Amino acid sequence: MIGQDDVRKLVGKMDEPFLHIPLGELDAIKEISLKPEKEHVSLKVAIAKTGTAEQMKLQQDIVQALKSAGANTVGLRFEELPQETLEKFMPSQDEEETLLNSKNPPEFLAIASGKGGVGKSTVSVNLAVALARLGKKVGLIDADIYGFSVPDMMGITVRPTVKGEKIIPVERFGVKVISMGFFVEENAPVIWRGPMLGKMLNNFFHEVEWGELDYLLLDLPPGTGDVALDIHTMLPSCKEIIVTTPHPTAAFVAARAGAMALQTDHEVLGVVENMSYYESKKTGEKEYVFGKGGGDKLAEELRVSVLGQIPLRQPDWNEDDFAPSVYDASHPTGEVYQHIANKVIEQLAVKA
Repeated sequence: MIGQDDVRKLVGKMDEPFLHIPLGELDAIKEISLKPEKEHVSLKVAIAKTGTAEQMKLQQDIVQALKSAGANTVGLRFEELPQETLEKFMPSQDEEETLLNSKNPPEFLAIASGKGGVGKSTVSVNLAVALARLGKKVGLIDADIYGFSVPDMMGITVRPTVKGEKIIPVERFGVKVISMGFFVEENAPVIWRGPMLGKMLNNFFHEVEWGELDYLLLDLPPGTGDVALDIHTMLPSCKEIIVTTPHPTAAFVAARAGAMALQTDHEVLGVVENMSYYESKKTGEKEYVFGKGGGDKLAEELRVSVLGQIPLRQPDWNEDDFAPSVYDASHPTGEVYQHIANKVIEQLAVKA
């Protein structure tokens, strides 16, 4: 079984991801605890910024190194280095330009819903792709940190790269994408409290090299919890699209998301009604599987328009270029998304 001195020596050689100084030199290894009978190692490590992609990468490296040295399981906690340590080792620098302080910021567009299961992420992905097809420079943040799904929906199989101290987002269908799903292993659950999630979201804005964007879409988590509130706080100027189904209860719940937007000075741009109907390929007859009128009722309550009604229909899958939730531009549903994208551009131009 690996000993405390071995752990300290092994981990101490690793560089702190922001200061680029060995953890041992920073006295950053705060606690080490061993359970020889279970071959378990627990330790606490201090770094400059917690709740970041860099923390996740360091965590993976430490766990892998300790297991290679003989540990069976590893428990790892992080805390932030003392301010005096940061001041001593952190180079002084002027404030970097990011999406949030840029002289030419993109149009921030959040896609929200009152509850899960209404197809909010599908709308986010396909609206982003539709805007890109119209020649716009588009970014997409999968801000649904607990229920991240955008990479899978878009058929993304690679991870972001790092250039210098910046994360380079993955580009697919002309859309630059960043998601919590890129920073966890094998669809692992994210067991974090609200403040940690807020820090991760903040890093999506500050530590990702987005380049020039016309629109940045945010796939919000459903409801009105911590993460959605963090987004509202971070982005004082943001438009929102509320997604609902035609069912009256879904529209009733979605109204809460709209009310939250208005209370935090965000402007609701419009409503998208998803799963509006099923159209038979044989007869052309429409069946209103989830009822009727939910989108219109919600739009009336929020005093906005219905941007589009999206039918129930699966995309045509291409096994050579698999993206399970992206509709082709020529697909009937893809055409609906292009119509919505045009409406969004028109409305934002009027409000500019």
